[in-house]
Amino acid sequence: MRFLFSLFIILFTTSTTWAQTSVIKGRVYNQINNEPIPFANIAIANSTLGTTADINGNYRFEKLKPGSYNLVCSSIGFETHYFYEIIVSPSKPNTLNIPLLESNQKLSEVLVTAPAFNKTEESPLSMRTINATEIFRHPGGNRDISKVIQVFPGVASSLSFRNDIIVRGGSPNENRFYLDGIEVTNINHFATQGASGGPVGMINVNFIREVDFYAGAFPANKGNALSSILDFKQRKGNDEKLSGTLTVGSSDFGLSLEGPLGKKSTFILSVRRSYLQFLFKVLDLPFLPTYNDMQFKQSIKLDSKNEITLLGLGAIDDIELNTSVNKGTPESSRDIQNRYIVANLPVNTQWNYTVGAKWLHYSKNSYQSLIISRSHLNNEATKYKGNIERADLLLLNYKSEEIETRLKFESTKRLKGWKWNIGGSIDFVTYTNSTFNKKEQNGESTIVEFDSKINFAKYALFTQISRKVLDDKLSLSFGFRNDFSDYSSTMNKPLEQFSPRLSASYAINPKLNLNFNVGRYFQLPAFTVMGFRDNENNLANKKTTYIQVDHLVGGIDFNPTPYSKISIEGFYKKYNNYPFLLTDSISMANLGGDFGVIGNEAAESTSEGRAYGIEILLQQKLSSSIYGLISYTWVRSEFKDKHGLYRPSSWDNRHILNITAGKKLARNWEVGMKFRLLEPAPYTPYNVELSAQKEIWDITNQGIPDWDRLNEKRNSTFHSLDIRIDKKWFFKKWSLNAYVDIQNIYNFKADTRHYLDILRDNNGNLIEGPNDSNKYYTYEIDYEAGTILPSIGLMIEF
Repeated sequence: MRFLFSLFIILFTTSTTWAQTSVIKGRVYNQINNEPIPFANIAIANSTLGTTADINGNYRFEKLKPGSYNLVCSSIGFETHYFYEIIVSPSKPNTLNIPLLESNQKLSEVLVTAPAFNKTEESPLSMRTINATEIFRHPGGNRDISKVIQVFPGVASSLSFRNDIIVRGGSPNENRFYLDGIEVTNINHFATQGASGGPVGMINVNFIREVDFYAGAFPANKGNALSSILDFKQRKGNDEKLSGTLTVGSSDFGLSLEGPLGKKSTFILSVRRSYLQFLFKVLDLPFLPTYNDMQFKQSIKLDSKNEITLLGLGAIDDIELNTSVNKGTPESSRDIQNRYIVANLPVNTQWNYTVGAKWLHYSKNSYQSLIISRSHLNNEATKYKGNIERADLLLLNYKSEEIETRLKFESTKRLKGWKWNIGGSIDFVTYTNSTFNKKEQNGESTIVEFDSKINFAKYALFTQISRKVLDDKLSLSFGFRNDFSDYSSTMNKPLEQFSPRLSASYAINPKLNLNFNVGRYFQLPAFTVMGFRDNENNLANKKTTYIQVDHLVGGIDFNPTPYSKISIEGFYKKYNNYPFLLTDSISMANLGGDFGVIGNEAAESTSEGRAYGIEILLQQKLSSSIYGLISYTWVRSEFKDKHGLYRPSSWDNRHILNITAGKKLARNWEVGMKFRLLEPAPYTPYNVELSAQKEIWDITNQGIPDWDRLNEKRNSTFHSLDIRIDKKWFFKKWSLNAYVDIQNIYNFKADTRHYLDILRDNNGNLIEGPNDSNKYYTYEIDYEAGTILPSIGLMIEF
């Protein structure tokens, strides 16, 4: 680390630049049938540079100065499209293949301009597109997409160092992720089984071309989501020569390679390894995390009408306890916190992967895709009382696997102004769970022990049809989806999960649009819920069914320029059939994100909830040297308690404000900042009397929530400022990017839910309560969230 810091200082004070040139190239083609669009015009915005595609649709810009460029592509009879911040460097050409969409207006000399900010007939609102450059430079983002989307309207975050995606008052397990159309179960390291999230993202930004983030108005071909969808569109590898990127940061290092595999195939491959465990040990922290990941993509062009994509994403994560911290009597609040964490956190090992293949076939007026993939999650955790590995002190021994094999087919056709998408999917699921857990239930210590294995299939049929009318001023889209499963007779009724949706967008003028969407969406309960067994080894939750949510969204957007947008959206979400946990008599929506597992208990599909709010967005994309974004969200998220009364959920953040701005300076310097203000979600106070009981504390080692006071408390408002400074050097055949990224630069600390602990004597023994020998003497440990977190790094492209 000292060497990295010294090298960083040397580079930041150096201004050497070599002569270099860069290339943007690609192919312009018809989006629906892959046929080339000859003589299309491609121009670099805000410059005099332009070119024309040849007879095969190919184009090429050469001798460009390294940096980023905005491109505009147009052709008579097609919608004009903008492409923002295309990065070029001397190490490799940037291949940008441009799909254009035929215009409904059959005018021979009129160019029709598509929306400057990406929107579709199916999703005319509640969708944002982020390109790779925006992810790279995002202050406080550390090249992690889960952190980047937190600045968008409707997206909240937790105060801990986690990537939980909380969208419009929904829990983290209500999101779904796709890589090039292939579903990926999880995109974070150290994920919470039964939910999602985790402290570090798995997706390598070097693979990403752009990401479509849906907070609503979900297209019918993507299901099993209630709050958001992230659709990652990856680029293809360098088709001219072998090249790569070496990344060295404060917490990990990684290597990416790409190049041709013959004349018709390219690949991208990356590996990454963390060294957080060494840093954490030096800092005397209570746990030592290690993560590794690997990602690959191979693109094979069989001919002009057929393409195959192979991809994979995998990770291995381990958490060990640093039991050497805090030996003896604690002397500071940090020592007390560390001891508490060591006493409660299990040793955890987790690995997961997704591999998949996609065949894409183009016809005359349509294209079809066939996808087959497999995802596998393995999660293991153990915990011993006092961290002494002895059989009679075992508190937790957990091992679970989730295996999904998916087959999906769909076809999209455009003809005479109509767009029609139709398809279906079959998923085969295997879930196993071996659990031994000493825990508290209803005020008593008990042992939960079972072995479970379930196999079932889930099915989906979907279709969506879209059309522009009234001289293309009004865009309409209607679709529906049916999901069902043979897990139980309750779920095996397709009409019970009939999922219609309707979108409309009306252009008042070329810059101002009114947008609307209404839809009903369904999602399976977590496998941890579906596979739970009681003490008689029966499936305790066999009667659970699909979770249902109805969305109603309306809004207006205004595009003053091709690079700016102002939008206002209001939304309402109504939840039904959410899992209601019988042991604690609370909705599963009121379990906050944490490490480990949630939902591994008896439940029934009876919980109801709602979320509603308003979002405001002002965004300026980088057109010359400045970019910025301001977003504000007012949101309420509520679920009914055991008395049938609405109470704030664990995702009720109420007020969220984000301000992001940046500027490109001379000599390839760039600076950016992000201010974030967040009203923290509520929490449930402890039942101190119950927690103090010896037989309870000896098993749990932590406070028991008082569910009769569900989410009664709320922390103070949290705010932080992140800054980032980048400096790039471009040499003849390689480039270097050095950066400083500082999160929470003024070191703001927010008061959060305190820990409940037991007083100890000078020998570390637990002290009994003053009036009851069956109880311990409890007290609360202050806990503050937020700390300054500086990081530095180098990215070398060669």
